[in-house]
Amino acid sequence: MTTTAAPPTLLFARARTSAHDERVFIAKLAVLAGLTTVGVVLALRTEPLAAVAGVVLLAAMYTHAVELQHQALHHSAFRAAWPHRLVGVPLGLPLLVVYTHYRVRHLQHHRHLGTPQDTEFFGFDTRKPLTRGALLRGLFDYPRFGVVVRDVARAATGRWRYEFGDLSATMRRRVVTEYLLLGAVILLAAAVAAAGHHELVLRLWLLPLVLAVPMHFLVELPEHVLCDTDSTDVLRNTRSIRGSWFSTWFTNGNNLHIEHHAAMNVPINQLPARHPETVRHAAHVEATYLDFYRRLWRAVSR
Repeated sequence: MTTTAAPPTLLFARARTSAHDERVFIAKLAVLAGLTTVGVVLALRTEPLAAVAGVVLLAAMYTHAVELQHQALHHSAFRAAWPHRLVGVPLGLPLLVVYTHYRVRHLQHHRHLGTPQDTEFFGFDTRKPLTRGALLRGLFDYPRFGVVVRDVARAATGRWRYEFGDLSATMRRRVVTEYLLLGAVILLAAAVAAAGHHELVLRLWLLPLVLAVPMHFLVELPEHVLCDTDSTDVLRNTRSIRGSWFSTWFTNGNNLHIEHHAAMNVPINQLPARHPETVRHAAHVEATYLDFYRRLWRAVSR
């Protein structure tokens, strides 16, 4: 796709979060809560097919929750700042994602995309050689759980430190508090299992968590892979996928990633209106996720 000469003014325009944007996000939270409840009910059924459907639905909702958390960490979900952490922290707990730690590293990713200082929170590095082995390691990144447990232990013993630059005392205190909260959740789940309710923990958390890891990876992967990762130009180093209403909802607009990087504090529900400019100007735009994964398969098969 070739770029045009006229500047994409709408794509980079800032926008405040309005009362309507806030209502849209709250509605998304309500849908998440409703579908998660359905997942819990199904996962606890005795019929195998219903139980499997419930586990898969819970995995999808835990993945979707992290995408909603992503909007919260950009402070584009509510008009006031304080609700973002209040909502963002619990959204990440099922997938073991600590809100403030994610926020610090992700905002650094936005500042330094296209440079060696880029520090995306999730482990797959799109700047390294793209091989089937690398993709499989990213798809099944269960070693991240060990890193999380290590950070919980460091937080509990006062040894947690940020590894990618300076961090204010306030932000460090928030990260440590949230790791301690996550540690408490893990201990509670262990206590419930030890009390004889291991089936509950298995169906409602552990099995969905195992499935959510590759599910989340497949959502995140298209953002920058096979793009011009040495460029600092968002029109070249990032990808957007038009997708369907379902993929836009499930990824919470993560498919419109160029639009997001061009103006990261714009509420997600405003991004589709900017996509026509992306199509005219950006180098990496796909119509569907299937198109992207076909392109990826051809690249790793060479």
